[in-house]
Order: sequence, then structure tokens, then C-alpha cells
Amino acid sequence: MTYKRELRDRIFVALDVPTAGEARRLVERLEGEATSFKIGLQLFCSAGPELVRELASSGYRIFLDLKFHDIPNTVAGAVRSVAGLGVAMINVHCAGGAQMLRAAREALTEGEEGEEGERPALLGVTVLTSLDDDDLRALGVAHTSEGQVLVMARTAKEAGLDGVVCSPREIGLLRADLGENFLLVTPGIRPAWSAAGDQKRITTPAQALADGASALVIGRPITAHADPAEAMRRVLEELAPI
Repeated sequence: MTYKRELRDRIFVALDVPTAGEARRLVERLEGEATSFKIGLQLFCSAGPELVRELASSGYRIFLDLKFHDIPNTVAGAVRSVAGLGVAMINVHCAGGAQMLRAAREALTEGEEGEEGERPALLGVTVLTSLDDDDLRALGVAHTSEGQVLVMARTAKEAGLDGVVCSPREIGLLRADLGENFLLVTPGIRPAWSAAGDQKRITTPAQALADGASALVIGRPITAHADPAEAMRRVLEELAPI
């Protein structure tokens, strides 16, 4: 599954807000600038699948970022439940192991078709961008963050997933190891003019795409800006030479 799209379509704006009303207002403020949005746990737990269906049916591309992580049967059931919402991408956590990843992939194949007559892309979450090597050591992980990401990404590919969510710092490593058609979706993106926030393994949008990212997730630099549409335009201007 390749990911050749216009730059604007490859930027998923993170709707990390607590209510459907706030999400709709953000989407309205970004009308004409953003085409793709990420819905995570906070908003999904508040607004449920109805908002996902609403935005997807309005033509927006949705990355449903719920990071399913449970026993294989439970995750398979969850994947079946979201497979028909019309989203572009969904994800599971690689830490659930190869059997869970395979169960998710098989359940997605059985599910309904997603946007443009295709099933949603299935991604594996590797290591959260809020964690660094010290955090992993504290959790008893022997690998560095890069080493752990590579182990998990290889496991995801072997299980049949379409790609992984990784920090921008690992893009080059994974692209070289896993090939051109494996999707690499990267949060931890901060334009040169924005603050890092609580993300530790970050880079700029231009550098992430130059390194081989398939799609970018950008949140607060756009959504917390006084003028989200202007912030989105600034990101696109930063990417214009690519």
C-alpha cells in the first residue's frame, strides 16, 4: 500500500479536544486548508463513533488513533467495530505482540471497506514520542528507543500491517530497513517556529518528509494557534520546496 498524495492530504491535524463541538469548530476554522484529521482517545471517548462517521462522510480523511492493545480476540473485535467507519487509518500497539497484530490484520480484512473503496490502513504503534532512552530503561526495556522501534516495526511488517507510527527520528532507519511501500506515520512534528511541548523525539515537517515519512500528525502548533488556518498555511509554506 503506497501513500502518494498531495502535501496537504499528508498532514493529519490532531483534534485533541474534549468535545465534539470543539472539534467541529476547529474543523470549520481549518476549512479550505486541512483535509485530514486525527481523532484520538480523548475525543473518541467523548464523542464516540458518530463524530468519526460525520467527518469521514463529509470527505475528510480520518486517522483513528486509538492504539488498541489487549488480548488478540479483543483487539480483533475492536478492529471489526471501527473498520466500517470510513476512516483512512487505524492503529494498534505493537507491544501486544505478533499474535495480536495478526489477529488485527485478519479482522480488518474481514471488515467493511473504508474510504475510496479501500479498507483502512492498519498501523502499529512502536514507541510513544513522549518516551526517550531513559524512560525505556526505567520500564525495563534493554534496547535504545531506536532499537526498540526497529524491533516492533519489523514485527508489525511480518504480521502483515501496512505500516507503523514512529517518531521522526526513526524514519531514515525504518525506511532503509523496511522498504519504500511501508507506511511511516509520524507525530512529534514541530514546525521551526513552534515550541516542543512534551514531545522529546521531534523534528520539523520538512525534515520528516525529506527523511521519508508517509504522513505527518501535527497538533498544538496548528490547533492552539490563534489562527489555526494561518498556522496550517505556514506549515504548507515551509513544505513548499519539497
